[in-house]
Amino acid sequence: MSDDEQWYFRISDKAVVQGKDAGAMDRMGPYPDRETAERALEIAAERNKAADDADREWS
Repeated sequence: MSDDEQWYFRISDKAVVQGKDAGAMDRMGPYPDRETAERALEIAAERNKAADDADREWS
């Protein structure tokens, strides 16, 4: 799947777009489909929590 077919979450206006239409600092992704891109912030929060939990267990 090319970058133009992938889905991204544009941070500045919380839009879900197909293709790289925003700069790297203003987008999250790529995601395989629109539904997953719509959950970008939720996915990031879940990953951050898992990393924080792993850090606490390691310490």
